[in-house]
Amino acid sequence: MTMAASESARPTRKPRSKGLFLRRYSTLIVLLAIFLAFAIGVDRFLSVRNLTNILQQISILTIVGVGLTFAFAAKEIDLSVGYACGLAGLLAPLLMVWGYPPALAVAVGLLAGLLVGVFNAIMVTVVGIPSLIATLASGSILFGVNFLVSGGKAIYGGIPESFTAIGATNLGGLPAISIVMLVVVAVAWFVMERSFLGRYIYAVGGNARAAELAGLSARRLKAISLVLCAVFAAGAGVLLAARLGSGQPNAGERYLLDGLATVFIGMTMIRPGIATVMGTLFGALFIGVINNGLNLIGLDTFIQDIFKGAIILAAVSVISRQTQLKLL
Repeated sequence: MTMAASESARPTRKPRSKGLFLRRYSTLIVLLAIFLAFAIGVDRFLSVRNLTNILQQISILTIVGVGLTFAFAAKEIDLSVGYACGLAGLLAPLLMVWGYPPALAVAVGLLAGLLVGVFNAIMVTVVGIPSLIATLASGSILFGVNFLVSGGKAIYGGIPESFTAIGATNLGGLPAISIVMLVVVAVAWFVMERSFLGRYIYAVGGNARAAELAGLSARRLKAISLVLCAVFAAGAGVLLAARLGSGQPNAGERYLLDGLATVFIGMTMIRPGIATVMGTLFGALFIGVINNGLNLIGLDTFIQDIFKGAIILAAVSVISRQTQLKLL
């Protein structure tokens, strides 16, 4: 065979499509554009203090979003995450105020999240209630439980400094709570992208029937994803209590909508239409940068919500015109 023939026989590598690049990274480009706009237009935005502030502000949201990523990857949804977050954020400080050691209080908070996840999983995979309805109902129950446990009042005073230091200490120039977030993201990324569990969850989310024919238990994997989602939310609630230095009965509520938005924005990048841990991290950054920049400008909270909603719609519309973006 001649050299020319040999070269012609080699498979030619197709150049990466510009359209594919835009589908994967258009939202990230929007994020960079917003970041640059704030950097140019707002004096304090690029200060080291403000950038570490953004990391601290998105830490709890990112952990909630990472938990939701497991559920979304299995084509399930959990509308109780904000209230599970709030429950753990109440139980941990309450037990410490009662004199129990912080380690036990944190363990009880995480256990509460585990039990919420198991309840949701049973309702969805055993009873057969759609996750949208089951978790909406469990969220309503938890909302009442949170106010019942706290009496509708904040829990503060008597919380050890060793616990609140997690939310106030800096390590190597980074907030300790942000370091916890990065560790959580790294572990979750490994589980979802490099372990059999993550591959199986994605397989079930892609086609549950085909996954079952391949020998996987769709019900079991969906249950695991819902349990993990609630446990991550509970962990975020414990960190929230450490950051606030108190337990607030309604502190976790806002993490439901922002958490869902974080995952949804993340689904428009990297692997469009699929929930990924890194996509969720960038989604949290997206929301964090918007909130921080608009806050520095001095806009009222309700105006910030309008801007945030409009920007989220704009970012999602770019990709939804090019791919079938399905939540469930």
